[in-house]
Amino acid sequence: MIAKIAASIEISPRQAIEFAELPGLFPTGTRVYITDVGTDSPATLTAAAKRVHDLGYNPVPHFASRRMTSTQMLKDRVAMLAGEAGVRDVLIIGGGLEHQAGPFSSTMEVIESANFDQHGITDIAVAGHPEGSPDFSEEVAIEALRLKKNFALRTDAKMRIVTQFGFDADKFILWADGLKDVGIDLPVHLGVAGPAKITTLVKYAAMCGIGNSISFLKKRGSALTTLATGFSPESVVGPIEHHVQTAEHTAIRQIHVFPFGGVKKSAQWLAERGSWDVYNDIKNSLYHPVNSNLKEA
Repeated sequence: MIAKIAASIEISPRQAIEFAELPGLFPTGTRVYITDVGTDSPATLTAAAKRVHDLGYNPVPHFASRRMTSTQMLKDRVAMLAGEAGVRDVLIIGGGLEHQAGPFSSTMEVIESANFDQHGITDIAVAGHPEGSPDFSEEVAIEALRLKKNFALRTDAKMRIVTQFGFDADKFILWADGLKDVGIDLPVHLGVAGPAKITTLVKYAAMCGIGNSISFLKKRGSALTTLATGFSPESVVGPIEHHVQTAEHTAIRQIHVFPFGGVKKSAQWLAERGSWDVYNDIKNSLYHPVNSNLKEA
């Protein structure tokens, strides 16, 4: 039997700390990304990561580069998360050009300055944008990924790319596997939305600035009767999974789920479809080089 594609998921700090049903909701070792929208204190983010860790999951806190007010703030946060919450895996994102509050204008500057390795943090995820970004050109984005690939080559960091969510599976697959043509051979985790109302997904797509996905989703809306109809992620995940299972070489290693319709609903869907079986629980916690074949809780 062919194994289903593995999956990670993300939650807010509040959900990580307060959600009563979080224990046992995910398989042991699941990467659980913890969002940072700039409103939570370092103590809150650390408490969130600690609960995720203590429940047997792998906490992956976000670091929004341009929201870091100083190098000392960055180093203190790294020390807290690693020392008090057992964090060994992080996601570094830009945080929006309009939000720069300190010395960091790019994720690469944070990666170079944070001394992650000194605190036992070995795995570093960075953002990918298969549909482009409103903040920078595709050329700038590719060059930034090259810098991160080169950082991985000269250090012991295990780098991977985690993308924004979208709904055009073919476009995402082409983007991920096309990275090798521009000299980037990092593993790719493709972002997908979990089960939710289409109206909810349109709202989040607009907030995230992914206009192409909004157009693609609205075109699908008529085929799904109305925009209030529930969206099934299988229309996106199915083609991605088939490609991973059949392609001789692919950069895609797993999916990353944005649970806009609720964490519990997304978790149930992943369990029911088989992405969270024992095999993928183990596979999800390992690093695989490419050259191998909020609305509610």
